[in-house]
Formats: sequence, C-alpha cells, structure tokens
Amino acid sequence: MVKISEFQTKDVVNVANGKKLGNIGDIDINLQTGQIESLIILGTGKVLGLFGREEETVIPWSNIVKVGADVILVRLNESE
Repeated sequence: MVKISEFQTKDVVNVANGKKLGNIGDIDINLQTGQIESLIILGTGKVLGLFGREEETVIPWSNIVKVGADVILVRLNESE
C-alpha cells in the first residue's frame, strides 16, 4: 500500500521524451470504485512562483508505466 504523501515526493518522468514533468499535486479518485483515475501535476509558477501558474497536467491512470521507489514513469505524447 502506498500513501498519497509518498506519491507526492516522487518525480514524474515522461518515458516518451525523458522529460521531468514535476511532482504530483493532486490525485483524482473514483469514489464509487476507490480506484485512482488520474494524477495531476501542478504547473510551475511563472515568475518565482508569483503571478499565477502554468496549466496543470492531467495524466490518466492508463498512461502510468511504472511506479518506482523514487520516480513515476508515464507515457504522454507531445500533443497531450
């Protein structure tokens, strides 16, 4: 079993291009089934964390390749 707080400390990396996407800011859970539907990566601050944020990235659970000890590997195409 993995705690949400442990998920939030892992780096999320796109295996399609090797780019680090960031860290998990939120998790979308289906309350009917109790299953995780998607991971949400919060956008970074535009200027030193001030003046708003970039758009968040929503990663469907089906795009998760592997959850490792220090990293979560996902597969996202550039168009997503």
